[in-house]
Amino acid sequence: MNMATPFAEWTVSVQAHVEEALGAFLPAAGAVPHKLHQAMRYTTLGGGKRVRPLLVFAAGALSGADAIALERAAAAVEMIHAYSLVHDDMPCMDDDALRRGKPTVHVAYDEATALLVGDALQAQAFEVLAGADSVPPARLVSMLRLLAQAAGSSGMCGGQAIDLDSVGLALTLEQLEQMHQLKTGALLRAAVVLGALAGGELSASELAALDMYSKAIGLAFQVVDDVLDATADSATLGKTAGKDAAANKPTYVSILGLEPSRVLAEKLRCDAHQALAPFGDKAGRLRELADLIVQRKA
Repeated sequence: MNMATPFAEWTVSVQAHVEEALGAFLPAAGAVPHKLHQAMRYTTLGGGKRVRPLLVFAAGALSGADAIALERAAAAVEMIHAYSLVHDDMPCMDDDALRRGKPTVHVAYDEATALLVGDALQAQAFEVLAGADSVPPARLVSMLRLLAQAAGSSGMCGGQAIDLDSVGLALTLEQLEQMHQLKTGALLRAAVVLGALAGGELSASELAALDMYSKAIGLAFQVVDDVLDATADSATLGKTAGKDAAANKPTYVSILGLEPSRVLAEKLRCDAHQALAPFGDKAGRLRELADLIVQRKA
C-alpha cells in the first residue's frame, strides 16, 4: 500500500500480513514437541500492537524493499520481542500473570515451558531472517548481526539486566535513559534499520538520520509506557497496571512527574519527525508511527 492509503487501513493490513507470516514461520501446533510448539504460537499469535513489524514495513518504503524480505524481517523482530515478553513475565523477572489480555505463558503452561518458549523463539527468529533470499548475502549477514546485537547484552538483555539491578535505586534521568535505550530502544532501532536494509544499502547520513529517529521513538515508547502504567487500568493495558510503582522501579513518572513526562513524550515525537527530514515524503509512515507511539492509549 502507498501513502495514499489511510494510516489506520495501512496498519490493519500490515498487522494482518504479519500475523499470517508468523503463523507460517512458526512450527505447527501439531508438530513434536506439541506443548512447546503450542505455547510458542499461544504467545506470538493473536495479540499485540505489532509496532516493530509496522516499523519494518514503514522503513522498507525508504529503500523499495520487497514484501517477502520485509515479512521475514518483521517476523524475526516480533519473535525476539515475543520471547523477551515471555521471559520478562516469569517469576524470576517481573513476575506477571497477564500479557496481551490473557494469562502469561508460565501461568497458562508452566515455568519450564515458558523458559523454552523464549529460547526457541529467539532461535526461530534468526532462522526466519536467514531465509530472506532476495537480500544480497553480505547485507543479510549485516542484518543478522544487527538483530543479534539488538537482542544481546549490548541491547535488550543488557537493558533488562540494568532494570533488574535498579529496583529500589534512585537513578538519574541519564541513567534511566541509558537503560531504556538498551531495553526498549535497541530492538525498535533494529526494526527500523532492518526494514530499510531489506531494500538496499544505507548511506552514513541516512543511517544517522534513522538512528536519531529510532532514539527518539525508543525513549518516547518507554515514557508513554510509564505514563500509562501510572494512569491506565489493567483491562485497557492488557497487562497488570501499576506494577512499576508497586515494585519500586525507577520510571520517567517517578523521576520527572506525570505532566513533565507527557511533555517529554511530545518533544520526542517532534524530534522523531525532525530526524526524518532528509527522507522527505518517503518517510511518511515512519512519522505516523511516531505519532501512534506517543498518542496511544494502551
